[in-house]
Amino acid sequence: MAETVRAYAHRGGTEVAPENTLASFAHAWSLGYVDLETDVRATRDGVAIVLHDATLDRTTDRGGRVRDLTWSEVSRARVGGVHPVPRLDEFLDAFPEARVNLDLKDATSLGPLADAVARTGASRRVCVTSFSARRLRAARRTLPTHITTSAHPPEVLRSLLRARTGRGLNLPQGSRLQIPEFAAGRRLLDDRLLSAAHRAGIAVDVWTVNDRADMERLADWGVDGIMTDRPSLLREVLRERGRWGPVAPHA
Repeated sequence: MAETVRAYAHRGGTEVAPENTLASFAHAWSLGYVDLETDVRATRDGVAIVLHDATLDRTTDRGGRVRDLTWSEVSRARVGGVHPVPRLDEFLDAFPEARVNLDLKDATSLGPLADAVARTGASRRVCVTSFSARRLRAARRTLPTHITTSAHPPEVLRSLLRARTGRGLNLPQGSRLQIPEFAAGRRLLDDRLLSAAHRAGIAVDVWTVNDRADMERLADWGVDGIMTDRPSLLREVLRERGRWGPVAPHA
């Protein structure tokens, strides 16, 4: 079992500020979080931004599809009526020692993501993930080969099958296995998958965990990372178990 659990602030957390704002990430950083998780989309004019949804409607005081809007238009939106939508390069520059999980939300965001990562020199501290196998395969072809990626859904399912039939996992070099414990009412993570991943030297991170009992159980089980919207609570749980970092930023 690892001495520490990698603690991720999912979208920065929502304890003191809305998701995916510089204020939410700053709060997590102030708690000692080294790992920050966020989402990447691109505006019509090719600016990579930190935003989960395809539109501005849910989280900001403006509306419209991000891919149909220019950065100038998006920059006038306020998350929760207060906070600007961050550009990806602005976010990476604001936390130069953080490791960052970047969820690539659509195909048009790959080029702007790659440009922002290159401009900020952040390639050795990012992990790129996506729910789309096609997008993640494109990212692996486009981005520098040393960039870490997380397994896409078909790779997760193949890993699950291989683990349950006693075979070793076969994922691209540098991959992490980042999964929910359950999906569509079915268990994804079990002892066989966790053990097979660890035998193959693959880290297993679980998302998104906001309940204390679940945090305690997963930490005791031996997962490598936990993502949460409640960074203060996860820190408390891991401290109680002697599993709180700091983990070296570039490990």
